[in-house]
Amino acid sequence: MMKQADYQIEEGLIEQFVLGLTAPEETERINALADQYPSVQVAIDSFCTILEQKAMANAVPPPVTLKPAIMATIDYMERLTKGEQPGNPPLLNEKSTIADYATWLNRPDMVLPTDFQFIHSKIIGHTAEASTAIVWLSHLAPEEVHHDEHERFLILEGTCTITIDGNDHNLTPGDYLAIPLYSKHNVVVTSAHPCKIILQRVAA
Repeated sequence: MMKQADYQIEEGLIEQFVLGLTAPEETERINALADQYPSVQVAIDSFCTILEQKAMANAVPPPVTLKPAIMATIDYMERLTKGEQPGNPPLLNEKSTIADYATWLNRPDMVLPTDFQFIHSKIIGHTAEASTAIVWLSHLAPEEVHHDEHERFLILEGTCTITIDGNDHNLTPGDYLAIPLYSKHNVVVTSAHPCKIILQRVAA
């Protein structure tokens, strides 16, 4: 039967063992003891459960825009792999028009998928200076702040309200808006159908 002193030593090492911080010889010894003494395995399992519970209690859900952004990046890389030439959309500014982006807007693959639910994005250009995408929003884009990139919008279809530091900007097709650095902003769709946007992020 395991000696009480031995158990106390192993109990003191449980946290380091579970976190993978024990030396190889200590890890091997604890694994052997766990095979031999059920109480050691119970202690290991209990600490694992505690860690999992703490992780779940303190978990921060990822922003809802993260998955669409990842999927858009994967889609763009796959298109380039299949031979699409990198796009070079013009930089958005107060004189930009929808026609400036007709090359991309008229493409048959730049359409909204049938399983669209919240946000969909198709990257049309990416360089060290700027990333440009066609974005569809069904309801809203949550509040965010940018510290190292200028965010610019050109509304293509639908309407939305972009609130910047508490000030509302009601936008319709053809409208342009730039978000200042360090400003809290969010987007709320005000049309019955998705708001379609040219979204550009330019390095500060």
